[in-house]
Amino acid sequence: MSTRKETSFDEPVIESREQLIKPLTKGEKPRENWRIGTEHEKLVYATRDHHAPSYGEPGGIRDLLMAMREFGWEPVIEGGEVIALRGADGAISLEPAGQLELSGAPLQTLHQTCAETGRHLQQVKAIGEKFGLGFLGLGMWPDKRRDELPVMPKGRYAIMLRHMPRVGTMGLDMMLRTCTIQVNLDYSSEPDMVQKFRTSLALQPLATALFANSPFTEGKPNGYLSYRSHIWSDTDPARTGMLPFVFEDGFGYERYVEYMLDVPMYFVFRDGKYIDAAGQSFRDFLDGRLPALPGERPRESDWIDHLSTAFPEVRLKSFLEMRGADGGPWGRICALPALWVGLLYDQGALDAAWDLVKHWDMAGREALRSAVPKLGLDAPLPGGGTLRDIAGEVLGIARSGLNARGKLNEAGDNEAGFLAPLDEIVKRGKVPAEMLLERYHGEWQGDLARVYEEKSF
Repeated sequence: MSTRKETSFDEPVIESREQLIKPLTKGEKPRENWRIGTEHEKLVYATRDHHAPSYGEPGGIRDLLMAMREFGWEPVIEGGEVIALRGADGAISLEPAGQLELSGAPLQTLHQTCAETGRHLQQVKAIGEKFGLGFLGLGMWPDKRRDELPVMPKGRYAIMLRHMPRVGTMGLDMMLRTCTIQVNLDYSSEPDMVQKFRTSLALQPLATALFANSPFTEGKPNGYLSYRSHIWSDTDPARTGMLPFVFEDGFGYERYVEYMLDVPMYFVFRDGKYIDAAGQSFRDFLDGRLPALPGERPRESDWIDHLSTAFPEVRLKSFLEMRGADGGPWGRICALPALWVGLLYDQGALDAAWDLVKHWDMAGREALRSAVPKLGLDAPLPGGGTLRDIAGEVLGIARSGLNARGKLNEAGDNEAGFLAPLDEIVKRGKVPAEMLLERYHGEWQGDLARVYEEKSF
């Protein structure tokens, strides 16, 4: 999640619908300025006993962040504590239970993206060796109860932790126990945004299946391949899901703004502090009737904050954010942006991908989203067949898009090679979680501690 900067009272008060749409239209960029922003989280554990380190313990999360300064990272302070870092490779931030996230810089090529990922992992591993910390590449803690996990000192998390149990049964699991890989991509115009949003939203369940990597809860199999994805089904229905309106005629910036105005608020940021506005209405805020801040009206930064508090399968801010994938190893961190860049950044590939899914009805899309956490590639498609039937075709479309981009590294390789981990998954017919379960029931003989040996970075 994003790390907040101070509100400037030089910002104009929001007084018109155009001001609400403005952050979305500001995202429009010509093709030559399209960039790739990759975010990935990892679980941090103490190597001596696999516990999740607290923020303040010796060798814990605060010490980890402060030690990263040796690589040129600059601390970001909230309430007197370092809660994030900024540097040339973007930002490092903390998820609620200390999951460590790199929000990478906007880059031109997948070669740069994977190099950035490599630098980050080498840096955190170097610091981890000093403090006895390891980093696990899964979609969810495989063995931790909620009460075994620490909470990081970020103001917005305290508000969310209080609010989540009011609106769903698994929001605390989402916050405390999960990890994801995401990629942020650009659009050139409103019609381009609409086509990319619809295509990526329809195909998000395929990404969930290919990256499914969370089959364990509290030390045993949980019956799912992506329990992380299942968790979103009962986190907060007002701000999650498949967004049926995206596929309706007339969808565009204004309709997304209407959706966001109906998403309940979490907070307002003032004077370096988060004010609890959980469940309150941004529409009331526009009218100066917000109970948490009576008489005051929102500024642009308040709206941008609010745009970050919805969690659908694809999210629109000043870019499109792909949100379907579990956390995983280095190769799959590079493969997720490869999949979506290949599908969305070449017009021929985008048209082909949309042709593949445009006839699906909404009931079928919802059923596919509901089935994929448990069934993976065997989840049924709208109209017949399963995800397995289209996985190779979709990867082929992505490959054609990457080939058409023609972005070569110094060795003359194009970007299509980053799809290799996904090609292997489709070839063997088993998603990562299924491979983990085979090892758990076979070579590991039910000893889940082995996951730390084999799935750490």
